[in-house]
Amino acid sequence: MGITTNRLELDKMKLVGIVGSNADVSYNRRLLQFIKKQYKSLFELELIEIKDVPLFNQSDDQTNSEVIQRIHRKILSADGVIIATPEHNHTIPAGLKSLLEWLSFNIHSLENKPVMIVGASYFDQGSSRAQLHLRQILDAPGVNAIVMPGNEFLLGKVKEAFDEHGNLKDKGTIEFLRECLEKFVRFVNVVAVLEGPKKEPAPPEDLYATGKIDTTVEGVDMNADDWLEQAAEAVGAVEGNTYVKLNRGLLTVDQINYFLASMPMELTYADNNNQFIYYNHTLPAEEMLASRTPSQVGNPLAICHPDAALKNVEWVIQQLRSGETDVVRVHVPTHGPDKYVVHTYKAMYDNDGNYAGINEYVADLKPHIDWYLQQTGQKLVGAGDTVTSTNNAEEKADAVSSASIKG
Repeated sequence: MGITTNRLELDKMKLVGIVGSNADVSYNRRLLQFIKKQYKSLFELELIEIKDVPLFNQSDDQTNSEVIQRIHRKILSADGVIIATPEHNHTIPAGLKSLLEWLSFNIHSLENKPVMIVGASYFDQGSSRAQLHLRQILDAPGVNAIVMPGNEFLLGKVKEAFDEHGNLKDKGTIEFLRECLEKFVRFVNVVAVLEGPKKEPAPPEDLYATGKIDTTVEGVDMNADDWLEQAAEAVGAVEGNTYVKLNRGLLTVDQINYFLASMPMELTYADNNNQFIYYNHTLPAEEMLASRTPSQVGNPLAICHPDAALKNVEWVIQQLRSGETDVVRVHVPTHGPDKYVVHTYKAMYDNDGNYAGINEYVADLKPHIDWYLQQTGQKLVGAGDTVTSTNNAEEKADAVSSASIKG
């Protein structure tokens, strides 16, 4: 059976355009803006900026940072990618190279993704050498993009190419660009058929916990500052010296609290309904690595986080609930050079293997690393910033998924 259905008749194709320059004024950005406006009948194009992408450093993994994950999600949800690259010293800019490194280090956003390369340059060759190098990078193991062959669009003498409204002036150039883009649309359709049905996106998470599970305490306002006390009374919860039989142990409630309080990490339990129902409260919020307050217990996760963090919260839960992974780790580089704080989000499962929520534990690993080095006489070698990080010092410590004071 041949490819007879034009998907544009059914659903307009969604592409993302990566601006390959982090300059404030970029002709490659202008080129993508023109493509978005001029050829909107062919596809929807969303531009991705690389200005905030950190310099790649495998010793300071920023894969789970907000900026990398945002770009990762946009690429995964797109049908194809257009990359507009300038040419710096016969190759692509460092900012674009860093992005491609992050997208092929621990995640593989461009794998089997149709990609078209365009470029603009001040000179006649129109970023030809940068485009050639970019094709080689995109074909590398770990990247594995599917780059459209031929159909090179090389916009030279770019200062003269646009009018004052940001439109290309030469009619022949406009028509050739349309031909290239129409071929890319067909290329994306062919790749989609060859790759088979797209993986269905994970359903959205109810971060306001409006649903109900077997352990949801009904009749108590989740947002109440004394939710714990009200909920405990509503279910007749035991406390103090009352014994609790565990799967391999018998402890009183007090003993369980002693045990959890002694853990060398901050523990948080968010249930299957996305309700924050426990943390091992041993320190005031201002002294914690990830701030929590007693009045937050019982809150839906959406109430525990700044609005700007909710997309990342949802992504983490989707990865764990779907079984895509059972653990997500994030280094949070906001505690200064004397700490190496890692947030770990571990999926929990019931006896039947069903997802039961998230166990988040937050710990400063540096004391353990220092102790190990002292005991073994070994030393860390390589980059001077192997243990500590100075990136994004103003970012909130709890930017991904753990409960934090909203504000």
